[in-house]
Amino acid sequence: MSGLPTGTVYGALLNQRSEFDALAPQMHDAPYKAPPRAPVLYIKTANTFSPAGAAIAVPVHVPEVEIGATVGLLIGDGGAIQGCMLMNDLSVPHASFYRPPVRFRCLDGFLGVGADVHVTDPATVQIEVRINGALCQTVGFDVLVRPPTQLLADVAEFMTLAAGDVLMLGCAAPRPRARAGDHVELRSAALGTLAHTLVEQAP
Repeated sequence: MSGLPTGTVYGALLNQRSEFDALAPQMHDAPYKAPPRAPVLYIKTANTFSPAGAAIAVPVHVPEVEIGATVGLLIGDGGAIQGCMLMNDLSVPHASFYRPPVRFRCLDGFLGVGADVHVTDPATVQIEVRINGALCQTVGFDVLVRPPTQLLADVAEFMTLAAGDVLMLGCAAPRPRARAGDHVELRSAALGTLAHTLVEQAP
């Protein structure tokens, strides 16, 4: 596949160990009062998809956005992993991102999608996040709460992923922040480069 996803894109919360550890204290608050036993998924709706190189509009009431460098697993026939793609899961900062409201994740254009799918071991992938050329974060996928095969197996316990769907492996914490006017690049030796410019949304 090249271009935008043809299926549904799912994200996995709390799958990066750094995010899990950062949010662990909130897991015991009401109404859940315990860490989740199954993967916590959310959907990035089709209105969020932005191709590589696109300008992403930031609403005027949003002073900053969080950059979510991650790997998307493209699902093939029979639920097998067809390949990996670079993705930027943008979101609006929120006091609690443990089960956050959809409106903070699914703004128009708020999912940058890499141009190509690569066959590679996700555990070997590293992503550099650069904002205006400055290195802000390096994300690895060798220490996940659920490695890719386990994540897929655990998701299959309660839902079916179809060919063309994408399952993101999660974002590390803390996430770098950027604002309108910034140029954001995700660079990976294994998956290429995904770049976007954030622009102020027209009134």
